[in-house]
Amino acid sequence: MQVSKCIGIALLWIGGLVVVCAGINNNDPYLVPLRGTGNLLLVAASIAVVFMLVRRAAWRRRSWAGRLLVVLWCLPPLAVLAAHGVFEVRRHRVLQTDPVLARSLGQHFVVGYRSFDEVAPLVEKGFIAGIYVTKRNVAGRTADALKAEIAALQAKRRAVGLPPLMVATDQEGGIVSHLAPPLTRLPALASLAELAPDERKAKAEEFGRVHGRELASLGINLNFAPVLDLRPDTKRNRLDFNTLTNQRAISDDPAKVSAIAGAYIHGLESAGVSATVKHFPGLGRVRADTHHFSADLDTPVGELDATDWRPFRDVLSTSGARLMVGHVAVTALDPGRPASHSKAVVDGLIRKTWNYQGIVMTDDLVMGAIYQHDVCTAVVEALNAGVDLLLVAYDGLQFYRLFACATDAAARGGLDTAMLHESETRLRRAQLID
Repeated sequence: MQVSKCIGIALLWIGGLVVVCAGINNNDPYLVPLRGTGNLLLVAASIAVVFMLVRRAAWRRRSWAGRLLVVLWCLPPLAVLAAHGVFEVRRHRVLQTDPVLARSLGQHFVVGYRSFDEVAPLVEKGFIAGIYVTKRNVAGRTADALKAEIAALQAKRRAVGLPPLMVATDQEGGIVSHLAPPLTRLPALASLAELAPDERKAKAEEFGRVHGRELASLGINLNFAPVLDLRPDTKRNRLDFNTLTNQRAISDDPAKVSAIAGAYIHGLESAGVSATVKHFPGLGRVRADTHHFSADLDTPVGELDATDWRPFRDVLSTSGARLMVGHVAVTALDPGRPASHSKAVVDGLIRKTWNYQGIVMTDDLVMGAIYQHDVCTAVVEALNAGVDLLLVAYDGLQFYRLFACATDAAARGGLDTAMLHESETRLRRAQLID
């Protein structure tokens, strides 16, 4: 009995420390599932444990350990409240940004959201250029409900004289079909790789037309597809829980990737929906999952240019596709700095060497390769490198932190005004802003 009692007390101490840490870090993207109902359960559990300890006279004992245990379990509700207070103060501060500055910086942000009320103020005041919709926005809902929600947000833009929202999603086909259901679930483009050239081109274009028609019917005008990463020649990394390039890549043959992706984009664009090719500089050779870990691409530039980068150059030169840059560092160009905020990669390679003057956007900045490091530096360096759009997808509430990074940099003169002007010109040319 004594042993079991000691184990129980030890578990209470460990559990208390874990729950306090969860409360303190409540605003972290990894703890998104705790928000809302999760926080209520956390607080209720804390109160229940305190009640149990008090009833067992832990508070009245002279043992400091017993009293400290009670105090420990009193802390989680306070930690949650403090974290919420920090978020609300930051949110209030951002929403008080000078309207001119808010609209100037806001044209560079695309934000995911969980409810209409969460994103409506940002839409109406010009703090963002676009929204990202995914499976959380359609769970338990009809396509008509999402269509009405998007239309209502666009109406708010029109009412205040702001340009239409960019409305984006991830509808690649295969395992990444975030709006299916209610939309049609198509196979991955990889399923077409072994068909005869004419047949795969026709089917890829038809896949694009189906996606385009269905997305356009909801009011979605940008698809984060197709994937141009080459299929890895190694088995799946057991620590790759999210990227799953081996299941999403079209082929390991650059020519096939270019042909299938180009046809798909043509079909997508024919329905009025723009494409976004990803994830430059390519994830086919990368073992780490950038959703959680930093990653490097150590291959020489000449080899990359002839293989991994060939589909990107082919497709970008023959379509109006946007380019999504991932969080992989190209060692030969800018070691240690993810391509998504590397001036050597974005301005040096993509803009100057390739002469690509279209829209460049980051992969989700709420990914471990960025967020677990200096996310403020990433935001500022991305804008100064010539990135046009910053994506805040998985946890849209992180927008307030990232936007504050940008406004703080603007206040101290840390943003390159020439780069911002060039970016605004590109956005205007792409008709993403007035």
